[in-house]
Amino acid sequence: MVCEHVVYILRCKDGSLYTGYTNNLERRLNMHETGKGAKYTRGRGPFQVVFVERFLTKEAAMQQEYRIKQLSRNEKKLLIQEKQKETLQYEHSKEL
Repeated sequence: MVCEHVVYILRCKDGSLYTGYTNNLERRLNMHETGKGAKYTRGRGPFQVVFVERFLTKEAAMQQEYRIKQLSRNEKKLLIQEKQKETLQYEHSKEL
């Protein structure tokens, strides 16, 4: 089994953005939704996952999480938009 390391950004119901790291995204999202995730997200749900980036190592993921947390809100929005454009390009590519 390959261990997955994920950096994610949530858009909270109040419009704020939360950046986090996990090795199990589904379980972590459930924790946020049930109020058992980060203190910041308690009472701010429901959430929308707006950014996901996967890494092979925990170190690489946590470095990216730190970099994202240093960005301004506008810079985070640009990062999210770029990731969404990238995803759309893949959706329109031909099947192998």
